[in-house]
Parts: sequence; C-alpha cells; structure tokens
Amino acid sequence: MSSSILNGIIGYTITPFGADGELDLPALGRSIERLLDGGVHAIAPLGSTGEGAYLNDAEWDAVAEFSLNTIAGRVPTIVSVSDLTTARTVRRARLAERLGASAVMVLPVSYWKLNEAEILAHYRAVGDAIGVPIMLYNNPGTSGTDVPVEQILRIVDAVENVTMVKESTGDIQRMHRLRLLSDVAFYNGCNPLALEALTAGASGWCTAAPNLIPQRNRELYEAVQEGRMEDARASFYRQLPVLDYITRRGLPTTIKAGLRMTGLEVGEPRLPLRELDDEGQRYLHGLLSALQ
Repeated sequence: MSSSILNGIIGYTITPFGADGELDLPALGRSIERLLDGGVHAIAPLGSTGEGAYLNDAEWDAVAEFSLNTIAGRVPTIVSVSDLTTARTVRRARLAERLGASAVMVLPVSYWKLNEAEILAHYRAVGDAIGVPIMLYNNPGTSGTDVPVEQILRIVDAVENVTMVKESTGDIQRMHRLRLLSDVAFYNGCNPLALEALTAGASGWCTAAPNLIPQRNRELYEAVQEGRMEDARASFYRQLPVLDYITRRGLPTTIKAGLRMTGLEVGEPRLPLRELDDEGQRYLHGLLSALQ
C-alpha cells in the first residue's frame, strides 16, 4: 500500500462523551459524517483531538472499531496508535490494521526521555508487527521527544513501512530539509504553517479544523494544488485566526465548543482538560461567524 493514498486534507475526529462521562458513539458517528460531507480526503481517529491518551483500552478499542466501521472505506483512514509503551502501541497498531485502517500514526512518547536507539527500536517493533504504512509523527510539544530530520530519515531507511512523516514542530525549515534530503511523503501538522507547508510540497495537511471550517480548508488546499497562489494566500489569511486559536487554546477544548455552536453536542473534554470558558466561547463564536 503506497503512502500516496493519503493526500490532501486529513481531518481529525473528536471523541464525544455523554453527561455521565461515557462514550457517545452516535455523536461520534454524526461528527464523522460531517467531516465526510465537508470533503476531507482522509480521516484520522484517536489523535490529540480525539483524546486518545485519555481513553482506557476498552474505550480506545470501541472508538477505533466504531470509527472504521462508520467510515467504511469511503476515504482512507489513519489511526493514531501511540501509547507510553511499545507493547501497547503494537497492540493498538495490530487492532487498527485488523479493523481495516489504511495506515497508523506513531508518536514516540514515553515517560523517560528516549535516546535515538530506543526510538528506532520502538518504530522497528511496530513496523515488524503490521503490514500497513506508518506515519512517523514528530510533535515534541506533546510527546516531549524531538526527532531531528536526519534521525527521522534514518528511521525511514531502517523501517520499511515508515513511509510518511508528520511534522508538528512549527519549523518550516524541517519540511524543506525533508524535501531536499528525501522523497518521503511529509505532512503538515501545524495549522498556522498550512500555507507554507503546502507550498513547500507537503502531501497533506493533518488538521482538526475541518470539524468547523471545512470549506475554508478545502479552498486553501485546492488553490495551492492548482497554482492559484493569490487565492491561496487570501484564503489562508481569512482562516488564520481560527487556525491559530484552536491550536493555541487546545484542540479538544475548542473543537468540541465549536461543534456545539454549530448544533452538534459532543460533550466536554475529559479531565484534566476543561471545556472552553465563556470568554473563549465568545471569541471562538466571533471567529467562526466572520467566516460564514
């Protein structure tokens, strides 16, 4: 399976909870249908936006199975399988593959700071356990581990099914270096860098924004692909305040608040995350209203 199946806008799902704190799978289904109706090119369940780190094993399994059954192959799927231990990451990766995921995303996260050999061993263990492509996810802001470009490329060379890299450091020069030094597919994971990253040749844009402004995200991506750079710049700067705010204020918190504003109740984020306060809700509402 080629990484080329994952081109375009890759939309992240949320994980809805009911008033009792339990999973609300019907609301998850409605949110997935919204992403599909919004024209995303692929869907990524259980990432940071999906609060995958805050789910127990039974919940994680249920969300993965429900998501993949609901998407039902209508677009490619990339499931975030990261966990604190290699064994648990492998378990999730195997389950995602068995359920029909197109690819999995792996973040090198650990309680202890990992050295280069340990990070490579982590990816090699996952790669040996599954046959679908792996997206190496570099986001030191959440994982505490920064994987430099040269180290990323050593992992790509050593693990055959690591065929994609998602860069979320906010450093556009890393994407330029990936393009200069390798033909590995790379993806933008930093919303405020969307225009620069797509212009630099990113294969796609991994983002939770299509939950709220899918038409704006799509018009930016299409304008870049078609070489209409003036339109792309105009589109990007129109939506930049939203892209910046949801990233800065926290994706589960802001996306859930925004979905509620647009008529889809998905509950509050799970503690220790908190729902968006009144001031934040007013601010987000104003940003979204300006894009209507």
